[in-house]
Order: sequence, then structure tokens, then C-alpha cells
Amino acid sequence: MHTMFARLRENIAVVFDRDPAARSTWEVLTCYPGLHALTFHQLANWLWSHGFKWLARLVSHLSRFFTGIEIHPGARIGRRVFIDHGMGIVIGEHAVIGDDCTLYQGITLGGLGLASKPGKRHPTLARGVVVGAGAKLIGPIEIGENAKIGPNAVVIKDVPPGAVMVANLARMVDKSREAAREEQAGRMGFSAYAIAADMNDPIVQAVHGLIDHSSNLDARIELILRHLEKLGVDCAEDKSRAEAFDAGHLNKIVD
Repeated sequence: MHTMFARLRENIAVVFDRDPAARSTWEVLTCYPGLHALTFHQLANWLWSHGFKWLARLVSHLSRFFTGIEIHPGARIGRRVFIDHGMGIVIGEHAVIGDDCTLYQGITLGGLGLASKPGKRHPTLARGVVVGAGAKLIGPIEIGENAKIGPNAVVIKDVPPGAVMVANLARMVDKSREAAREEQAGRMGFSAYAIAADMNDPIVQAVHGLIDHSSNLDARIELILRHLEKLGVDCAEDKSRAEAFDAGHLNKIVD
């Protein structure tokens, strides 16, 4: 109980640190659903870890009813986490949220259903991560320390420490590959959020194709130049001004 009150005091202090709209301790205690959800979760998580699974889920459900924030009692949440506004947040069972993270409304820390690694279906956030409103972090990915996830970003791959991830815009998928994708979906299992780790973004695929095509053209031009030099044609170029075409680096940037 002492630990619970100590965490409550710490979480109140965090609200004053990160929200300039906070004016008094009484206001924070009574009007901040993020604080309420974290306090409920402490109890639910204790119950869950001590084998009272149904009771833990009931506490979590009541918290969702009163705050609009759904946190599975099995999720692990560190200290000094700040949930601002919070409405519509969903945090899955195996999610891990490190110390000093900040979460805004409408985010999802979700799983990939049967396609995920056994025992780990949800994201892990290291210390100091900021997740913008409406962002979706899906699968057993790891978000590095002090990384920032922009509003409405969809993240399905690991993010290195300190990185800034910006939003993905919805794009039309190539319908000619729909049957192949449905077959793949059947093999990997149901995806609750309609997102898979290997989902093909048509724009990304197009850029990859252009990069690979350019790389092949460079290789063919190099072959032609070598043959011309064998025939005695001077094909010398200014090496100091030529920039190497690094297809691998460009492909990595696109991903």
C-alpha cells in the first residue's frame, strides 16, 4: 500500500512536469483520466501477478469504463509514465512501457495475433519514448530509448534509440496481388489490426523496384565501359566527382 501511494505521488508530480494546464493537486487527482488509469493498473497488475486473473480483468474493465483507457492487467508499466488525455488508448497484455514514457490519446500497443512470437505479441518501449496521438505500434517490436513516434504513425518494425518516426499515409494496395496476400494471411493467422509485419506498401515496393532497376543499369553501363576500353576507347571519368550508387543504403532508407 505504501508503494502504491508513493507511486501515486510520483505520478502526480509527473503531470505537473509535463502538462502546463495542470493547476492544482486536487484538479490532477480528480480530472486526469491518465492518472486514474495508471492507478487502477497498479492494482490490476498486482492481482494478475498473484494469480487473481478474473479479478484483475474486472478491475481493468472498470478502469476502461471510467477512463476510456484500456490497459491489460498483464502489461508492464514503468515509473513516471504520463498519459495525456488518454481516451481510446489500448495497451496489450505483453506490452512493456519503460520509465519516463509519454503516451497521447488514441494510441494502440497491439499484437499480430497468431502471427506473433510465442509469449510476446506486443511492443516494448524503452525509457523516455514519446508516442503521439493516434499512433499504432503493432507486434513484438522494440522502440529504442528516447525515440519519438509521430501522430498517426503506423510502426511495425524496431525503432532505434533517438529516432523520430513520422506518420504513414494510407495507400491503395495492388488488387492484382490480393489472392496471394489472402493465402499468406491464412498461413500466418488472423491479424486483429489488419496489419502484418511483412505487409507490402505499394509505394515502398515501387521505390525498391526503381532503386534495383537503377542499380542494374549501373552494372550494365560499367560492363559496356569495360568492353569499350578493351577496344581502345578512352572511357576515363573524373572519379572525384562521381558518387557511388549505394542501392543497399537507399533500400534501407525506404524501409
